[in-house]
Amino acid sequence: MKVLVGVKRVIDYAVKVRIAADKKGVELANVKMSMNPFCEIAVEEAIRMKEGKTATEIVAVSVGPKNAQEQIRTALAMGADRGVHVTTDMRLDQELQPLAVAKLLKEIVEKEAPDVVLLGKQSIDGDCAQTGPMLAAMLGWPQATMASELTFADGGVTAERETDNGTEVIQVGTPLVVTADLRLNEPRYAKLPNIMKAKKKKIEAIDAASLGVDLSPRIEVVEMNDPPTRAAGIVVEDVTALVDKLKNEASVIA
Repeated sequence: MKVLVGVKRVIDYAVKVRIAADKKGVELANVKMSMNPFCEIAVEEAIRMKEGKTATEIVAVSVGPKNAQEQIRTALAMGADRGVHVTTDMRLDQELQPLAVAKLLKEIVEKEAPDVVLLGKQSIDGDCAQTGPMLAAMLGWPQATMASELTFADGGVTAERETDNGTEVIQVGTPLVVTADLRLNEPRYAKLPNIMKAKKKKIEAIDAASLGVDLSPRIEVVEMNDPPTRAAGIVVEDVTALVDKLKNEASVIA
């Protein structure tokens, strides 16, 4: 079974994001970039599939600028076999939107012919959670989104999904698209010898323009601002004063 796993370059989750001077987006200059955490979970799951003899090959694919190869190399160091880099200079957090990414991935899927496509359920920059479902719809494949557990057996997949009302279990066949939820696994750290080996693994570069896909953004960011500063809290003397404040000032109790 061949697995194609998506890897996105995003601002590191631990970085305090700053609004750019033009208020059209966030500042990316001199900011630490990392692999999207949900993509890390997807990569880890693909590696576990290979360790369990379910998968035979793992191909890590990323769409983005030249520096996106850093995230592909991270996936290769974790255990992916080779990489595909769809190159574009469009901003990943604004200009290159989920529909365009899904169209690009569809072209790669048709070229690579994987049995399973594993993606993070969402990226921490856009938080759209749309690429996986869009890709599945374009391919006409079944999908197991927000997966927190996967079991492969008899040519099919049993997936436990996180929903607003709890969890549900579905059974689907292959080929399929899976999007990884937070509880699917805990990604490993790449070991130094594997990091060195990853430098020699193949990454195929494909110009996004050569795939004949319309990448025009459908949504325009008009203005971006920081949330309003929260007012400082107060300390009350006793419970009676607290109830009075909640009732007469905050109006949260009757």
